[in-house]
Amino acid sequence: MYQGSMVALATPMLDDGSDESDVSSAISSAVSCAIDQPALAELIEFHIAAGTDAIVAVGTTGESATLTVPEHTSVIKQVVELVNKRVPVIAGTGANSTAEAIELTSHAVEAGADACLLVTPYYNKPTQEGLYRHFQAIAQAVDIPQILYNVPGRTSVDMQVATTARLSNISNIVGIKEAFGTVERIKELVNACADDFMVVTGDDGTAMESILAGAKGNISVTANVVPELMHKMCAAALEGDRSAAQKLDAQMVDLHTSLFMESNPIPVKWALQQMGKLGPGIRLPLTPLAAEFHDTVRAALTKAGAL
Repeated sequence: MYQGSMVALATPMLDDGSDESDVSSAISSAVSCAIDQPALAELIEFHIAAGTDAIVAVGTTGESATLTVPEHTSVIKQVVELVNKRVPVIAGTGANSTAEAIELTSHAVEAGADACLLVTPYYNKPTQEGLYRHFQAIAQAVDIPQILYNVPGRTSVDMQVATTARLSNISNIVGIKEAFGTVERIKELVNACADDFMVVTGDDGTAMESILAGAKGNISVTANVVPELMHKMCAAALEGDRSAAQKLDAQMVDLHTSLFMESNPIPVKWALQQMGKLGPGIRLPLTPLAAEFHDTVRAALTKAGAL
């Protein structure tokens, strides 16, 4: 249903320049990073022109954890309108509360999203049965294609292959973004899940090998800055052309690591700022990229042809 290079889109934010050393200023800054609508529109056109196969709005890279519900739903609506059906829009609507996830997913339906991406509940560390019932409840409550998202490095819960396989039999649960980070996990999911269930990777460093092993694409951070390269690499891997895919991935390999030198999306937002794609706005508790990492990220951008 969805395949290729699917960008986990960064959310452009305005920055009022408050002095965060002062408590009152820090509070003001935390709530005043409004969405930069012109930059968002430019980012969408950047990706459409580069061949990005789908756009994921308000996922982890889009700072979903710090946006208010009205902001969250507003960004989804704006992305849907700006894309105007040229590529699929997948809305990040996961939450650690089942009720909140249902609410956000319902809003995404109203906004016109093509599908939703639902992260495993974070912090409360549910059991495997709890994970199954959580996603089952959302699927039963909201009629839209739903993609699961397993990222244990951020949520402290790992949805096991057997649980995903159970969920793959629910008709509107159509796939999983697996960010466990190993090709072996991708292979296990491809073998265990329903035949029409889509497995995509969420780990840029293993994306090429994952696609060659059976994944249908990559929901990518790196694609934010080099969308054309990522699109071409995914396309080559989907065709089984290892040689072409390796040559393309080699240009991005330094980005796959440097864009995670601090917590995502700190490095990628700094990188996009260097490219002139957005301003410095980022919302607390995230902070701008530390100066000690600037040269490394800039060198990776240069190697990939982004600067």
